[in-house]
This record gives sequence, C-alpha cells and structure tokens, in this order.
Amino acid sequence: MVSRMRPASDFDRIASNIAIWHDYDSTVKAELYSTCLITPDSSYFIDPIPLRSEALDKLVAAGRVAGIIVTNCNHHRASARFAEQFAVPVLAYSDAFPGHAPRQFMRVANGDEICDGLHVIGIEGAAPGEIVLHYATDGGTLIIGDALINFETYGFTFLPGKYCSNEKEMRRSLRKLLDYKAERMLFAHGTPILSRASERLKALLDAPSS
Repeated sequence: MVSRMRPASDFDRIASNIAIWHDYDSTVKAELYSTCLITPDSSYFIDPIPLRSEALDKLVAAGRVAGIIVTNCNHHRASARFAEQFAVPVLAYSDAFPGHAPRQFMRVANGDEICDGLHVIGIEGAAPGEIVLHYATDGGTLIIGDALINFETYGFTFLPGKYCSNEKEMRRSLRKLLDYKAERMLFAHGTPILSRASERLKALLDAPSS
C-alpha cells in the first residue's frame, strides 16, 4: 500500500549513527516510527514514512543510501517511493510482499548480514514477514517491526494477540533476541529504549504470562 501520510517535519538524532522520525497516521490510528541507520559505508532507511525534503536532504548529507528495509507486510509505508528516489533495493522477507513486490525488491532471510554488523533475525508468529534487525556497533541496537511495542498506553510489551498469527510462537521466537547484545531498542510503533535494552527484554520475556 502506498503511503498517503503527510511528510513528517523533521527527525531526531538519538545516537551518532541513528536518527528517527515519526508522525500519526489517521488511517491506522497509530503513531508510526521510522529509522535511519548510518553505517561506516552507507545508510539504510527502515520502515520509512514520508519526510519533508529539507529534513531528508539533511539526513542523507552524510553519505549514500544503500537500501530500504521493510520489517513486515504491514510496513510498506513509503518504502517504494524512497527506493525509487535513491535507486536502491527494498530488502524484506518474501512474505512481507505477498502480492506484488516492488520492482527493486531484494529478498532477505533469517541470519543474513545486510552489511558489516547488521543482521536479520526472523520472528515467527507475529505479522507475516516479521523481522528484527540487530546492529552490533556501539553497544548494540535492535530495531523491531511489530512483535514488540512501546506505547504510552501499553508500555513496553508484546504485540497484542489479536494482531499475531500465533502469539505463543511469537513469544518463543522473540527469545532469539537474547543472543544479541543491545543497549538500545527502536520500534516501528513507540518511543525508543535508549539504555539497558537487553535487560528490559529479558525481564519482559521471563515475566509470567498473564
């Protein structure tokens, strides 16, 4: 689905190599977050929503864009538009595009290393095509699709069961993330966790189910 959202006005740089931007999408009644991850060689946009041209120019001034990453079938957002603008591939699981994949589509799989230190972790039981990204630099960063959220209403928690293909399987699959050290955790829906993310995640996964 092509995004009809108005462009977000600006971005926030939350680390030297990470920027996020977000805005409310009235069609899904949710705040949508996007990430720009800057590596030594290039940048990747993850689940991007539109961003005003002045802010986008400033964001990419540091170096070339290498790809657009989509974390599940619900996060197409402005990915095709960004891919066309920068002439780069859209990287995702095949299940993230069950119908017509974008012309620039490039399939990734669990365990793939997109670039040095940036790994793909498949999460079963959430939305189709769900992946998490782990970037090892500077204490580690996890970038989440839908499987975990951090809304004011809910706090840091699991994707509600009504949105999961198999909630129990998703919770089991999320334990894979404990193998990856992470100081920070970013979300497609919710404010980032900027310290002790691995500890927060372990506490959530080890808590008794309600």
